[in-house]
Amino acid sequence: MIINHPLLGPRDAAEFVYLGDAGLIDRPDWQADDAAQAFHDYMYLRDNPAGLHRELWFHEQGDRSWLVVTRNTVTHEITNVELARDVAIAQGRGQ
Repeated sequence: MIINHPLLGPRDAAEFVYLGDAGLIDRPDWQADDAAQAFHDYMYLRDNPAGLHRELWFHEQGDRSWLVVTRNTVTHEITNVELARDVAIAQGRGQ
């Protein structure tokens, strides 16, 4: 599988480590009234979708960047690759 890195161009997936659902960028508020339940769900509950899914990938054998990869879990076709930093900033989560 080839991942088209936004900065480095096409790279073999063997250079990356899959880290799970891209929803992990959206970490719960630790001060919320339901923080214990929210962190439990954040840590342990995962969907197992068939079809398009946004995933976190880490470029371990390259520039060590985090990517959000939109991939079809049935066909493995990659339709979009973004820097996780840019996704977090767009969501108002990182700076």
